[in-house]
Amino acid sequence: MTARAFFDPLRSVVFGDISAVYASVGVVFGHEVREFRLINNTEGDMIFTDDITIAAGKWFIPKGTFLLVDVQSNGRSRDDKFVVAKGTQISVKQVTAPSSGGVYVEALY
Repeated sequence: MTARAFFDPLRSVVFGDISAVYASVGVVFGHEVREFRLINNTEGDMIFTDDITIAAGKWFIPKGTFLLVDVQSNGRSRDDKFVVAKGTQISVKQVTAPSSGGVYVEALY
């Protein structure tokens, strides 16, 4: 049997919808996610999180950069896989105000 990978639809938020309060980046993950990329294509520094109750956030992404998170690569066996749970919501807030661009989440499941 061949293992297959699929890409979730691109999620995004434009710069004008990003503030000092967390904004959801698209919809929740519809599948268990093996790898995702957080892209900051704005002129401001951003904080991303999968838990908006944590004020400090989880991932700082400077302007014009991205973070690739490959949770599957550390699985110990075929039956022991690391994944991000189905239903996880990625959110973003600004550290510095953006004046253009947007932020994006790409996901592989």
